[in-house]
Amino acid sequence: MEHKNFTPTHPGEVIKDELIARGISQKDFAAHIGVPYTMLNDILNERRPLSATVALFIESALGISADLLMGIQSDYTMQRARNDEKIKQKIRRVHPYTTVTATAV
Repeated sequence: MEHKNFTPTHPGEVIKDELIARGISQKDFAAHIGVPYTMLNDILNERRPLSATVALFIESALGISADLLMGIQSDYTMQRARNDEKIKQKIRRVHPYTTVTATAV
């Protein structure tokens, strides 16, 4: 399956936009959901992946589906890997695996 290069969306961007739209500060939100501010800030600034646990906290606090957020994270992770030149080079050297079945004599 061919995938075009595009810039994937990190779930932190979605969450950050939602916090801004609701007028919620990052520090207040981090305290509200019980995570360190630095962790939340790293997620919102795309320096850290969103974990399932934090996605569930966000779902509880904001009503944004944790499944949706984790789907965005998965898509982001896969597209970043697909766009990585080192990974592309290694993939070109990988060929389909076939099993040779020996017939019993």
